[in-house]
Amino acid sequence: MLRLFAALALPDDVAAGLAALQRGLAGARWSPRENLHITLCFYGDVDERAAEELDSELSAIPAAPFALALKGAGFFGKAEPHALYVGVAENAHLRALSSACERAARRAGVKTEGRKYTPHVTLAYLSHAEFGEVTAFIQTHALFESRAWQADSFGLYSSHTRKSAPSLYRLEADYAL
Repeated sequence: MLRLFAALALPDDVAAGLAALQRGLAGARWSPRENLHITLCFYGDVDERAAEELDSELSAIPAAPFALALKGAGFFGKAEPHALYVGVAENAHLRALSSACERAARRAGVKTEGRKYTPHVTLAYLSHAEFGEVTAFIQTHALFESRAWQADSFGLYSSHTRKSAPSLYRLEADYAL
């Protein structure tokens, strides 16, 4: 079984800008720079046959390159924040690509989470972070904006859990837009 997701990689300078934000919050397990990405669709555990079908379906998605940028900050978890993120400026092309990745999964017989799509880059996972400190971090970075860049490909990634270390993400396939 492979734990898979489709995502957009970030340009090096954009990732470096996010890495510069990753400090000053107790209880944060900061995402390594190489793990920063925009998830398009999370597939979870997929057997090799279904992964091959998914790869075939993803490679057939007709989409053109598009511009996008990061904007704002937030957290998931309502009263008990569990993840800190930077958002993505509203983008119809990104939402269409995410929907296409989900439809590709259905055609390949792969189930998805079914959650409402919230485009973001996870900065940190939180454990025992004080709510007031989390909201202060969000307020400090509420006006954050990255430069715009051209997304010209997306990838199928595998996630490998490691003890006492962040997950390792490996690019399994790359698809041109």
